[in-house]
Amino acid sequence: MELHLGCVIIKEYKYFVQKIILVGITNILVSLSPLILLPILSKNLGVQEYGVWNQFTVTLTLIPAIASLGLPYTLVRFFSASKNLDEIKEAFYTIATMILLGCGSIAILFLIFSGIISDILFSGNTFVTLILALTLFISGLILLSFDYFRTFDQMRIYSIFSFSQALLTVVIVAVFVLYGSDISGAVLGMLITQIIIFLGMYALIIKQIGFTIPKFYNIREYLNFGLPTIPSNISFWILDITDRYLIGILLGLSFVGYYSAGYLLGSIISILLSPFYTILLPILAQYHVENEVFKIKSLLNHSIKFFLVVAIPSVFILTILSKPILTILSTPSIAENGFIITPIVAIGGLFFGVYGIISQIIVLERKTKITGNIWLFSIFINVLMDIIFGFYWGILGIAMTTLIVYFFSMLITIYYSFKFIRCNFYFGFLAKTIISSLVISLILIIIYPKEPLNIIISILGSFILYLIILWSLKGINMSEIILFKEVFKDIFRMIFKPLPRQTLRKKLSKFRKK
Repeated sequence: MELHLGCVIIKEYKYFVQKIILVGITNILVSLSPLILLPILSKNLGVQEYGVWNQFTVTLTLIPAIASLGLPYTLVRFFSASKNLDEIKEAFYTIATMILLGCGSIAILFLIFSGIISDILFSGNTFVTLILALTLFISGLILLSFDYFRTFDQMRIYSIFSFSQALLTVVIVAVFVLYGSDISGAVLGMLITQIIIFLGMYALIIKQIGFTIPKFYNIREYLNFGLPTIPSNISFWILDITDRYLIGILLGLSFVGYYSAGYLLGSIISILLSPFYTILLPILAQYHVENEVFKIKSLLNHSIKFFLVVAIPSVFILTILSKPILTILSTPSIAENGFIITPIVAIGGLFFGVYGIISQIIVLERKTKITGNIWLFSIFINVLMDIIFGFYWGILGIAMTTLIVYFFSMLITIYYSFKFIRCNFYFGFLAKTIISSLVISLILIIIYPKEPLNIIISILGSFILYLIILWSLKGINMSEIILFKEVFKDIFRMIFKPLPRQTLRKKLSKFRKK
């Protein structure tokens, strides 16, 4: 596919790719944190306490996303193109106050019903529930902070905080566990990490925009947009958490550990979506304000291609190497029972990735009730199918449920999105990526690496060979290779140069003077 774009659009696309790769590199590093913790936790805590850890982390991910009422996402959609500092300040602190009330209310409920919750989720460990309540109190504000940096195109700062949070989690949790603490020390380490990141983020935000007592202007409009986004924003986690809860109820916490390990490896495909999800909306929102429909369509088309170039071979590689990777990262028991989950979740992640890009069209048009209804229905169907499939086929049936739900959610979203803007899927290009992936898969099956270094070398070599085969099939062209080469050079310069001293306040004051 040639880049049939004008010079200005090529420049904008290059800038977009820079940010995608920067956030993508960060997300890859961040995604390594649970993989690094996997052997530490599973081998030192045991399967059951590792299952408790997974229940804790998915709950910590899910609840703040609900309690924040979809408002962090609202900030991105409404204010990406805003140049009014007073308007930005009022909106930010209005949303922050609402999130604080929402998360605080949930935290209080967790404290009141700590005994019941600990029995249901954490095998009666009340301390884990109490730490969860305290962590929930600030997690929603951390979500808002990340979306603040997304909104105002501060992706280096976003990446630094994202990486710092993952690094601190690994270091602090590992120190507690390796020095003899049980699951209580692990969750306490998570709370300490959240406090440190929260203080750092808000110190920087206050420095940039100052502080004001909000007057709650436009709160109804924000809620009308934000509330319907909750089902779609938490869809990935709600399916994950309902799967694990039902596995825990139907099969026991040991099977939660088996499922979680395979799911964690397979969900790397969904992690590949994260930079697109992070970067796309602020840029598309600006184009939408300027009525640049051609630019919106072009950016979405290239995003789909860019995602599939990486995601499709990743599915094949994870499918073949899931068992040896899990054997290294966990215990033989977990690897033996969990490796079959990885390819199913990976394919589901591929569908979810396409959904995540296409659904930006619905968000741009402020038709968030469509995605909200899609995911409310999908979550209901997922729970129903989990109970049926889980009863007959165990964790394999529950994984298949996730794959089916992602596939049909993608199809329905494409149907509604294309009523506004129609994107391309480049079916010839898709065929070439699959052929290239099949070739490297055959080689991996033959060599089938089992040692850590051999696996890493095999994966890197497979990707290089995949790109060579794809290029020879004209799936990618020389102009794209040159573009990405220049982008990587710019990213390395961006990473190693000092952080800019210019704050958002100074940028907006300069804009007003102009």
